[in-house]
Amino acid sequence: MTNKTAELAGDLLVRHRAMWASGDYPAVATQVIAGLGPTLVEAVGIRAGEHVLDIAAGSGNASIPAAQKGADVVASDLTPELFEAGRQLAAEEHVELTWREADAQSLPFADNSFDVVMSCVGVMFAPHHQESADELIRVCRTGGRVGLINWTPAGFIGRMFGTMKPYTPTPPAGAQPPPLWGDEEHVRTLFADRVDQLTPVRRTLEVDRFESGGEFRDFFKSTYGPTIAVYRNISGDAEATASLDQALADLADDALDDGVMEWEYLVVTGIIR
Repeated sequence: MTNKTAELAGDLLVRHRAMWASGDYPAVATQVIAGLGPTLVEAVGIRAGEHVLDIAAGSGNASIPAAQKGADVVASDLTPELFEAGRQLAAEEHVELTWREADAQSLPFADNSFDVVMSCVGVMFAPHHQESADELIRVCRTGGRVGLINWTPAGFIGRMFGTMKPYTPTPPAGAQPPPLWGDEEHVRTLFADRVDQLTPVRRTLEVDRFESGGEFRDFFKSTYGPTIAVYRNISGDAEATASLDQALADLADDALDDGVMEWEYLVVTGIIR
């Protein structure tokens, strides 16, 4: 890697960390998608005494339920600003776990370190998918298990990213869109022949937090890092801002049915060869 390439990569990490530190992602995790963490823990079958790594753990949506099973859990994330909320939640649940700042694309753990490696709508946001997949597999022991939950391209969050795309800066070379991790064939390509019994299952999360599309839009504008970043990108353009406001509200209104939205996600589990 040249000095210039390293500099660009470092700048991208700084911007990603700042993006997720903005707003209030723990509010999204606890008020909107709280059910995903326990779902992943059950899907991957975490047991007491296992050494578990949660990649891009945020404030512990999956890490804390894993610790409640009696596992020895390391919650890692590029954005340590999220850990304070996670520590408070863990204390309320009377569980202990380790919080560790880490880039999903270059994990600070030895090969074969964990019995289970998982990520709940987290690793999908690292810009370079193959590097992240390689690291995920590297740190899991042979015979260990991997478990992921990712938003699908055709689901509500995937469509939300599609709605925001025209207002988003051009991504750096090599960066891939997060919802690709919710495509079964993309995940199979990333893991290649290194994971046995790879099992992708599409499920939906019922979200009843919002009564209108406008309420959804305003909540995500104030709490969700990627949405905040897009609005900052067009902050000097009143017309573009109004257009995105309407587009996000319309998207959510179309998805609402008697006060409930269904957000599709992909659960992937497998065993390391």
